[in-house]
Amino acid sequence: MKHAPRKRFGQHFLTDQAVIGAIVDTIDPRAGQALVEIGPGLGAMTFPLLARCRLLTVVELDRDLAARLRNRAGLTVVEADVLKVDFSALATQAGQPLRVVGNLPYNISTPILFHLLEAAAGVVDQHFMLQAEVVDRMAAGPGSKTYGRLSVMLQWRYDIERVLDVPPEAFEPPPAVESAVVRMVPLASPPLRDDTLLSEIVTSAFSQRRKLLRHTLGRLLDQKNFTGSFDTQRRAEEVPVSEFVALARDLER
Repeated sequence: MKHAPRKRFGQHFLTDQAVIGAIVDTIDPRAGQALVEIGPGLGAMTFPLLARCRLLTVVELDRDLAARLRNRAGLTVVEADVLKVDFSALATQAGQPLRVVGNLPYNISTPILFHLLEAAAGVVDQHFMLQAEVVDRMAAGPGSKTYGRLSVMLQWRYDIERVLDVPPEAFEPPPAVESAVVRMVPLASPPLRDDTLLSEIVTSAFSQRRKLLRHTLGRLLDQKNFTGSFDTQRRAEEVPVSEFVALARDLER
C-alpha cells in the first residue's frame, strides 16, 4: 500500500536514486559501526545504508512507517519522537560512539539539532539533509547576514561542512525550498563543559541583532557583575564563536 506523506510530520520522501547513492557514498557506512537514522520514511536511504553497515537503528514517529520497517534483518526500529530519544543511552547500548544520519523533518530540524548537542560526546559524526538555508546558517562565519545564534551554538561543538546540494525534484512531494546535506563532526576537545551559559549569552546578544551589544548583551554582563574585557561596541554578528566561548569561560570563573 502506498504511504501518503503526512504534513504534520513534515514528510518529504527522497526518491532520486542518484542523489540517494551520492548521500550514502558521502556517509560511507562500514560494517560494525553503530549507525542511527532519524526519519527513515519509506527506507530510501535505510536499505542502502543497511546493505553496507549490516546493523542499523532507525527512529520513526509515524507508526505506519515504523510497522513497514519491522522484522527486517539487521534493522532495529525505535518508534518514538526523536526529541524524546536518549542518544547517549543508544551509544551506551551500542558500546561505541554513534554515527547519526537522516533526512530531518524541516519543521523541527533546529530542535533536533539542539537535542543532539546533549549527546555529542557519544557521536562520531552526523550527516543530515536539511533546508539549504538552515545549512547556510549553521556553517556561517561572523560578518555575514546568516551568522547567528544557530551558527554559534553549533560551531562551538562541531566542525560543520556543507557537502551536497539537493534539488526539490529529488523528493516526493517536492518541498518549496532547496535542500543540502551537512556533515557535523564533534570537536575532540570541546572548549566548554556545557553550553548553558553560552546559550544565555548568545541568546541575549542576538535578541536585537541590529543594535550594538551594549544595548543587549551589555545589560546581561552588568547583571552578572562582569569586570573583564569584552567589546560591546559591536553587533553580535561581528563576534567570532571563539570570543563568545571565551566570554562564557570568563563568566564561569
